[in-house]
Parts: sequence; C-alpha cells; structure tokens
Amino acid sequence: MSSKAKRVLPTRPEPPSVEQILADVQGAPPSDPVFILPPEPPQEHGPAPGCAEPAAEERERLYRQVRSYLGMNQRLLGAREQLRQRRRELEKVGEALDRRIEEMKQKVF
Repeated sequence: MSSKAKRVLPTRPEPPSVEQILADVQGAPPSDPVFILPPEPPQEHGPAPGCAEPAAEERERLYRQVRSYLGMNQRLLGAREQLRQRRRELEKVGEALDRRIEEMKQKVF
C-alpha cells in the first residue's frame, strides 16, 4: 500500500452578488461575445449547401423506393401478427399434448 497524503483543496470562492453581476454586465462593451447572437442556421429544407438538387427522375426513384419500403413494412407487420397467432395456437396444442401424455402415463402406471 502506498501512503499518499491527502491534498487539502482550497475553499470555493463566494458567488458574486447581484450588484457585482449587474456592474459586470453594465461595464461590458457591446462587442462582448455575451451580447452577440450566433448566426441562425438556414431554415429552408432544400438540398444541403454544395449539393445539387436531385433531378425529377431521382425524386421519382426515391419516392418509389419509399413506397416499396412502406409496403414491405405493412407486409412484415401482418406477418408478425400471423406468427403471433400461430405461436399461440402451437402453445395451446403443446399444452393439450402434454396433458394427453400425462393422462396416458396415468393409465399405464
């Protein structure tokens, strides 16, 4: 084991008073970064800067691709529900089979 001496941390300074904060803000020049708003990002939702707008054919291809994905998603949701139903049916059949096996064991022994 090593014996490291604990460092004593300095105490925190007292927070500034309201008067000190107001004096600091009032004494700051207008060019102080606190008073300068950052430029707002563009609000348009067009193509990214430097990218050409997709041609009509490209937009149509993307539209068809999205529709295809949506159709596939609907089919998958339907298949998932069918699988759930089949699983429930198999569980019921399995439980019935287990009961029948137990009945047969009871009769044999």
